[in-house]
Amino acid sequence: MNLIDIKNKIPEKLYDCLVDVGIKEFRPSQEKAITAGLFENASLLVCTPTASGKTLVGELAMFNNVLTKGGKAVYIVPLKALASEKYKNFKKTYSHLANMAISIGDLDSSDGYLSRADVIICTSEKLDSLIRHNTPWLSEISTIVIDEIHLLNDPSRGPTLEILITMLKTILKNVQLIGLSATIGNEEVLAEWLEAKLIHDTWRPVKLEKGIYCDGTVEFYE
Repeated sequence: MNLIDIKNKIPEKLYDCLVDVGIKEFRPSQEKAITAGLFENASLLVCTPTASGKTLVGELAMFNNVLTKGGKAVYIVPLKALASEKYKNFKKTYSHLANMAISIGDLDSSDGYLSRADVIICTSEKLDSLIRHNTPWLSEISTIVIDEIHLLNDPSRGPTLEILITMLKTILKNVQLIGLSATIGNEEVLAEWLEAKLIHDTWRPVKLEKGIYCDGTVEFYE
């Protein structure tokens, strides 16, 4: 699928932005997501290898909804360092399309400045805190992207993330939920729990070879 094929499905500003960053053709998982209703508010669980293009699926969902609905989008990550990296990358590419903010502080507060942001990058613990402070703009969220969603199985972060997703699904009845992961063992079960369509693909930009190393040589599997 080429970028020109979706020109009439997305806002002109978003299309022009994608052209500017050099996107001409979509990768397999991205095409599957678009076909499954990415631009029609479908919730998706995207399970594909590392560097296969998962993040762009989340970006398309967020900025499409922000520009068409005027609501907010939240991008949830597990680590503060990753939040800072995503914020920097999103600002570089999309700063002319939407107001962006990052919220990763340890201070347990409502962070009132976030009310002016269209796209918010935060950790699951921080969003959990915002919800518990009855943040008034929560009802404005139209899209939630959860990066590394397989951490639901993590003993330390998993319970918070699971409760957070449950609360968000209860509070926001029509929210578009996009889960991203490269490693999920029970993806069908998770997709059913999220009430999302499963996008599974094995394509990767660099072929993965498996083999055995012994005495200075590697014997690859056929």
